[in-house]
Amino acid sequence: MFRFGLFCALGVIILDQVSKFLLIDVMTLHPEGIEITPFFHLVMVWNRGVSFGMFAGHDMRWALVALSLAISVAILFWLRRAHSRFLALCLGFILGGAIGNVIDRVRLGAVADFFDFDLYFMRWPAFNVADMAIVCGVVLILVESLFQGRKADKLGS
Repeated sequence: MFRFGLFCALGVIILDQVSKFLLIDVMTLHPEGIEITPFFHLVMVWNRGVSFGMFAGHDMRWALVALSLAISVAILFWLRRAHSRFLALCLGFILGGAIGNVIDRVRLGAVADFFDFDLYFMRWPAFNVADMAIVCGVVLILVESLFQGRKADKLGS
């Protein structure tokens, strides 16, 4: 399971970095953004803070790199103990996303975000492939843990 999770993480890192490499160049030609649909745009946002740009006014680059690396090490320990492909996949997504954003902070000084959704009733902050991988990994772990709890309740009855 460990190698499978690492392979998933590597896939996320590659997809994230390739998308950033391509989109940074495209977005420099279109600083006003590109409308894909009425609710989805490509934009260029440099996130120097944490989630949703919080604390962006402070120079926290290296503190965020250190924190992300510490979390990545914890995820690696958890991945080593994973007993299912599903959990290894989820942890690989989280690990790959975290490392993808660390690469940005080290290489570019900030995280490059591009995907902008405006759903009329809610506008989500711009995000990238690494962010999507982290969110998907966390949500899938949470959903799976909810269903595992129901299974355990039924077995105990």
